[in-house]
Amino acid sequence: MMTALVLKLSDPKFLVMIFAAIAAAAAVLTLAMPYLETDRLQRRMRDVSVERDQIRARERERLGRGGGSNEKVSLRYAPKAQMKQVVDQFNLDKWLGTETAKVQLNQAGYRGPQAEVAFLFFRLVMPIICLISAAFYSFVLWETDQGALIKGGIVIAGAYIGIKAPEIFLKNKITKRQASMRMAFPDALDLLLICVEAGMSLEHAFRKVALEIGSQSVPLAEELSLTTAELSYLPDRRKAFENFATRTGLEVVKSVSTALVQAEKYGTPLGQALRVLAQEGRDERMNAAEKKAAALPPKLTVPMIAFFLPVLIIVIITPALIQVFEWN
Repeated sequence: MMTALVLKLSDPKFLVMIFAAIAAAAAVLTLAMPYLETDRLQRRMRDVSVERDQIRARERERLGRGGGSNEKVSLRYAPKAQMKQVVDQFNLDKWLGTETAKVQLNQAGYRGPQAEVAFLFFRLVMPIICLISAAFYSFVLWETDQGALIKGGIVIAGAYIGIKAPEIFLKNKITKRQASMRMAFPDALDLLLICVEAGMSLEHAFRKVALEIGSQSVPLAEELSLTTAELSYLPDRRKAFENFATRTGLEVVKSVSTALVQAEKYGTPLGQALRVLAQEGRDERMNAAEKKAAALPPKLTVPMIAFFLPVLIIVIITPALIQVFEWN
């Protein structure tokens, strides 16, 4: 059985067939994805509404106790028992947990103890899985005359990939969310400016902008809704603005948060600050688009040489070669 498996995995025709099947499945999935997408905005807003109710329940219970009890009321469901047991048994929060990781989890949209426990669990498990998989492939499936040093290097590389895999996944998630929020934030500032100058309170303005901006950026709508909930129930409104800036991790959001804090503390006019920040956000978005457009020609050079130029040469030369062979 093992010999047949090794022969199959080392057969080039079998590998080409597998890769072709994977490519075909990926093509079909790519074409079908637009039809399989669900309404992410409604699901996100429903989750935010649930969290708002949980914050209200927590504050009411705290006020009912008179603030004299140290009992904590959780805003999240308890994490999975198996992961929680492993994390507590090995004390992973002390060895693998950092404040930076907690901030990154919030920026990636994963909140609460369940997300932290899952992240710590995978930081422990992924290196072990990748190490075992690399060792099994190098020393069992890969029949070659390469020395043990090269195979050992492959095993170490697999373990390193397992260590970095959760962090890479988290950074990719953060990058996608920030890109979505960065594109929609100038429009959100314009809407917020209109709402504020129309006489709406800041909480109502944030709620209205969250509903309107959801068609452009679901993560931004979610963050604005969470900020609305924190503005309503946190004792310090400055903390709500700072949390908004921390969760997004964008410089333009930090500037808006600072302007909002100053407006709350010193009574400075908010409309002019929002107008300037919205213009700066639009300029930053235009500069990013121009930068991508300027970098496009160098990036297209290699694909054109590798793919377009050979085809063009074949199309031009083939008729001449056919005529030469016919004359001969």
